[in-house]
Amino acid sequence: MKKILLFTGDFAEDYETMVPFQMLQMLGYEVHAVCPDKKAGETVKTAIHDFEGDQTYSEKPGHNFTINYDFDKVNPEDYAGLVIAGGRAPEYLRLNERVLEITRDFFAKNKPVAAICHGPQILSAAGVLKGRKAAAYYAVGPEVNLAGGEFQNIPVDAAFVDGNLVTAPAWPAHPAWIREFVKVLGGNPEA
Repeated sequence: MKKILLFTGDFAEDYETMVPFQMLQMLGYEVHAVCPDKKAGETVKTAIHDFEGDQTYSEKPGHNFTINYDFDKVNPEDYAGLVIAGGRAPEYLRLNERVLEITRDFFAKNKPVAAICHGPQILSAAGVLKGRKAAAYYAVGPEVNLAGGEFQNIPVDAAFVDGNLVTAPAWPAHPAWIREFVKVLGGNPEA
């Protein structure tokens, strides 16, 4: 069984944490959801972001999501791929040097990485976007470009693939984003 590492944290987007966690398990992957300074059994608070016609997304309280693996035990060698949830968590997770080291390791080994919404903020901070194309929530586009990447302004329900990197603007893209990530992992999502 292939293992997948999932970065999340307090006020990560609810759907962008729970849905990939459950979808990948449904497909037979073992998913380790981690957060710096958290151990298995502890929770993070999520936020629900919605698109209701305002100038940006609205935010409401989400669920408490239970971390199922200790961040301090993570060895990137144990994982086939990395998933980075969006929401507000990436803005502070990118300040954790170990998060950035783990992210760089996945790119150095050309392992599949899936980032959604604000998740590319971690990729920008890790310095792995130079010369890469990536989608993200449109407000993160300038960070993608400043990090040497090329922001892809795609529909909110679409995903973009650049080699080992699969990105999407927000949770409406889950079907496309997870399907493309599973393909990059070498799986068959249409089975």
